[in-house]
Amino acid sequence: MRDQLILLPGWAFGPAALQPLCEALFELAPDLEVVIEPLPELADADAWLDELDRRLPDDSWLAGWSLGGMLATQLAARRLDTCRGLITIASNPCFRARPQWPEAMAADIFDAFHEAFRLDPEETLKRFRSLCSRGGYDPRTLARQLQVSQSASAPAVLEAGLQVLAELDGREALHGYFGPQLHLFAGGDALVPATACDALRRWMPGIEAELITSASHALPLERADDVAATIAAFIKGKAE
Repeated sequence: MRDQLILLPGWAFGPAALQPLCEALFELAPDLEVVIEPLPELADADAWLDELDRRLPDDSWLAGWSLGGMLATQLAARRLDTCRGLITIASNPCFRARPQWPEAMAADIFDAFHEAFRLDPEETLKRFRSLCSRGGYDPRTLARQLQVSQSASAPAVLEAGLQVLAELDGREALHGYFGPQLHLFAGGDALVPATACDALRRWMPGIEAELITSASHALPLERADDVAATIAAFIKGKAE
C-alpha cells in the first residue's frame, strides 16, 4: 500500500500554491501519493478542524504550509495512531505572539493587519503577498506567482481563517502527538520569525526542525525542490 501525504495550503492561498512542491515530490518519491486539499470554505472558524477531520482520510501523513501546518498539527493530535506523521512548512506553533511564545508575529501587528483586512480585503491581500515573498531570492516574481495561486474564497471565509490563525496554539498538540515530526522554517521569513526554529528545538528536543536559509515565507513555492528533498528523505527514513 502506498504512503499518502496530505498537503494543506496557507491562509488566502489555494492548492496551486503547493503544486510545484507536489510535482517535485512526485519526481523524488513516485511511490508516495501526494494530495493537495484546499482549506475549508466556512465562515465559522470553530468548524474548520471538524470539517477537515471529516474530509481527510485516516492513516496518511499530514503536512501543511503556514496555517495549513497549524491545522495539520491539531489534526495529528486528534488522530494520534491514525496519523502516520506530521510535517509543517513555515508554520509556527502560535502565529500571533503570546507571553509564553514570543517567537511569533507581534499581537499589535497581527491585530492591525486583521482590521486592515476588514476595511479593504483586496489591498490587504496584495500586502500579504508582498510579505510572503519578502526575504526570497526574487520577491517580485514570487509575489506574481502567489497572486496566480491566491484563493478565490469569499472575504468572510478568509476572515474566519484569520481568526483561526489568531486563536490556534499548537504547543499542546505537538506535545500530545507522538508520531514522527518534521518542521521546516525559512531564514528570511517575514511572517514566521526564523527564531521559532530554535525555540521549537529547545521546547521539544525530540523533534526534527530545520532552517532553510535565504528563503521567504513562500518556502514551498520558492524552494520546492529543497523542501521536497527534505520531506522525501524524512518519510523514507521513517519507513525503514
